Amino acid sequence: MLTQIFGSAVFGIEAQCITIEVHIHPGVGYHLVGLPDNAVKESNHRIAAALMECGYKLPGKRITINMAPADLRKEGSAYDVPIALGILVASGQVKPEQLNQWLIMGELSLDGSLRPVRGALPMALQAKADGFKGILLPKENGQEAAIVDGIEVHTFTHLNALISFLITYHRDNLVDYDLSSELKDQPKNLLDFEDVKGQESIKRCMEVAAAGGHNIILIGPPGSGKTMLAKRLPSILPPMTTTEALETTKIHSVAGRMKGGGIIRSRPFRAPHHTISDVALVGGGTYPQPGEISLAHHGVLFLDELPEFKRGVLEVMRQPLEDREVTIARAKFTITYPASFMLVASMNPSPSGYFQDDIGSYGHSGAEMQRYLGKISGPLLDRIDLHIEVQPVPFEKLAQSPLSESSDVIRERVVSARKQQAKRFVKMPHIHHNAEMNSKQIRMFCTLSESSLKLLKSAMDKLRLSARAYDRILKVARTIADLDGSENIEDRHVAEAIQYRSLDREGWLG
Repeated sequence: MLTQIFGSAVFGIEAQCITIEVHIHPGVGYHLVGLPDNAVKESNHRIAAALMECGYKLPGKRITINMAPADLRKEGSAYDVPIALGILVASGQVKPEQLNQWLIMGELSLDGSLRPVRGALPMALQAKADGFKGILLPKENGQEAAIVDGIEVHTFTHLNALISFLITYHRDNLVDYDLSSELKDQPKNLLDFEDVKGQESIKRCMEVAAAGGHNIILIGPPGSGKTMLAKRLPSILPPMTTTEALETTKIHSVAGRMKGGGIIRSRPFRAPHHTISDVALVGGGTYPQPGEISLAHHGVLFLDELPEFKRGVLEVMRQPLEDREVTIARAKFTITYPASFMLVASMNPSPSGYFQDDIGSYGHSGAEMQRYLGKISGPLLDRIDLHIEVQPVPFEKLAQSPLSESSDVIRERVVSARKQQAKRFVKMPHIHHNAEMNSKQIRMFCTLSESSLKLLKSAMDKLRLSARAYDRILKVARTIADLDGSENIEDRHVAEAIQYRSLDREGWLG
């Protein structure tokens, strides 16, 4: 007897329908075909034990299982449940009706209980797109899959409960999820700028970075507050839109980091250690998985002590920073993961950790400084819009109670500036904020008056700013004007933007 069960395979952050065909006929043997990996091939042992514990048995006949399309690699243990169910139906032990209306996935324990799978959200989206009535999953994946409106999501803790549902179609396990109310209920960020003492100029720079989506690097000695400021940046970013929340949740779903929750409402903040490998940062591996830059999609990637990262690790970020996606190529397939994030980096100004003119700092030879700062290549630095020197907070300010603006107040200004940018780029759907402008858009939206041009030329000559600083200054000036509610870029906006290019000055990286 031949039976068809429908499952799903995840490639990148998208899913594709997989048809699992089970044929039982006279003979002896268990044959699994359709390009399965080792985890899928081992399913027969888990299935045999689970069926016995559930009161069923593996038929003593020749079992042939085909997973179509046969040219796509099937990975993981999530096919245990559809294969087991196919065997029971094909052998006549279970006789459900309307089986082809459901997409079914899940991993089996030896006692028949169901374990969660990765990628439940992409699977649910694919099930809806392919016209299935609903999707049947382990209980831990319920909230995640129920984000998708328009299909039924039923969850189970045991194989017997799933089989009972297919026979009786009771709705006891139907999962309900109100996406709109979840997105309205924005979580409160525990880290707030109102707790920061002093550093007013740095907080202003962080506001500019958030308003325009600009990458930023903080240069200062240990204890000056670089990490503390970076961790508070997500608290002033605009709330995620529904589209952004879905994209971010899909990535975390594929990476297996959902832990039974619903949609992700807070912008991610990822802070990998400087010993991270290039594969862990950008993604990949034998069975490709999203890296840290994709897990930071629509959020912040914080690289603390930037020169301590391996140069090769930093260089692989250049293409994702430019294209806002990362492509992982293998011999037989190519996977693309989104990677639109704000890069926030921090570094000490010298190997000793202090500025060269600080009292009590240690002197370094030119070769030592060049070796230390040379770990940051020009092309990588070219993709960072704001360079900020962070000085330690004086004791007098540390002893005072903080009187700073709260993150909510700052975020209102950021949201207002982002709305202006949304109107500006309404006919350019691939551009969302000023940092994404290319040379053509800069010429279109960042025109300067004659006095502003003279100011910029004078600054570039006196400070010996590099040519790469020109476009960055214009984009940052455009963001400052947006925060100011100004249609045109004025002299004061250009003057402020010039301050944010420390590393382009003579004496830093040359």
